[in-house]
Amino acid sequence: MGTKSAFNWITLWASLLFVVILGFSRLSYGMFLPGIQRVIGGSYGQLGILGTVNFIGYFVGTLCLSPLISRFPDHKHVMNRMTCLWLGLTLIGSAFSDHFIGLGLWRFASGLLSAFATVLVLSIAMDAVRPAERGVASGLIWLGGSAGILVTGLFAPYTIDPSHLQGWRYAWVIMGVFGLIAAVGFEFVVTRERRTEKIPAPTDSEPREQKSENVYRLLLNPNKLLFLIASYFFFGSGYIIYFTYLIPYLVSKGIPSLYAGLIWSGIGFAGLFNGWIGGRAIDRWPSGYTLASGLALGTIGVSGVTTNNMLITVLGATTIGLVSFITPPLMTTALLRRHVPHHAYASCLSIATAFFAAGQIIGPIVGGVGVEQFGLQFGVASSAIFMAIAAVLAGLYGQQQRKLEIRDLPIRG
Repeated sequence: MGTKSAFNWITLWASLLFVVILGFSRLSYGMFLPGIQRVIGGSYGQLGILGTVNFIGYFVGTLCLSPLISRFPDHKHVMNRMTCLWLGLTLIGSAFSDHFIGLGLWRFASGLLSAFATVLVLSIAMDAVRPAERGVASGLIWLGGSAGILVTGLFAPYTIDPSHLQGWRYAWVIMGVFGLIAAVGFEFVVTRERRTEKIPAPTDSEPREQKSENVYRLLLNPNKLLFLIASYFFFGSGYIIYFTYLIPYLVSKGIPSLYAGLIWSGIGFAGLFNGWIGGRAIDRWPSGYTLASGLALGTIGVSGVTTNNMLITVLGATTIGLVSFITPPLMTTALLRRHVPHHAYASCLSIATAFFAAGQIIGPIVGGVGVEQFGLQFGVASSAIFMAIAAVLAGLYGQQQRKLEIRDLPIRG
């Protein structure tokens, strides 16, 4: 149904929203962790639990969204409008937290809302893009998350340095205000396009209960999408450990706040190219093997922290930003868009995101235990295990795709 190229106003504003949804709402917490610890207190293991709380909210959001979309298929735009506005407000609310429990509640709310926003924004934006360019469009949208990482790193001197005790509060307020502006902008262009083109909503006489049943059967079938979904789960566990504990690890090694922030921004800057490269790659080679390649390189990048060499650690962080930070979500998004029916895409993406969220819940728990028992270096490095498993599963999905393609080839005499 999409009629636009990947480069359009809806994609642009969706990318700006992903600056907030991913870069600000979810991953800024890892950058602000040292500053938050000075004000609120607690160990890194305890504060890491708040990362888990955020992803519990994310998990709950993905579980709730699928039945909501099935029940109200014509109200995606209304749900998205309210979700994105409230997400900006939760960032502002987080800035005024003075206690562990209060911040935990805000982190839960932002996780819940970012889950809704991730699926709804992608679903609405993909509907407006030509099928052949949806990989590129997905890459452009997800690179907003990289831009969010880059900008968050630039706040480092004001959020990590002890001389700016309240810097993380001001940063979250600024991020929340940006989120409100992005939400209004996205809603404006989407509403304008709907009025101009008057595209009818897709109809389907199939009962909703049957659709829901088919969605789970499709995603959890080992002969179809199970390995892709499992890879997404383990990637969620691996990458969130890395992003939660990397900055505390660098600070513990005596790295000045400015340099730690530049390393963080370097991941985001590399991710800007990752979004474009990954989108092009998945459009040209829509295979699990393409996904596995990025995850394998990411595993190598994460392992750089085990060398105790700061240059290799920095190069590893750049590698993660370049090939395996944005790549897995955008490629999973694009592969699902290619291999599931149009009417089931939003529900399938929501369920896949639930598996991703479940991985992000487990990741900080495992990483936190590793940090408490063996130190920050071990905690960061443990993410490589999950990334490697994700790469293997993505390769198995590619192999499964290949078998299906061979089976479906016409028999030649």
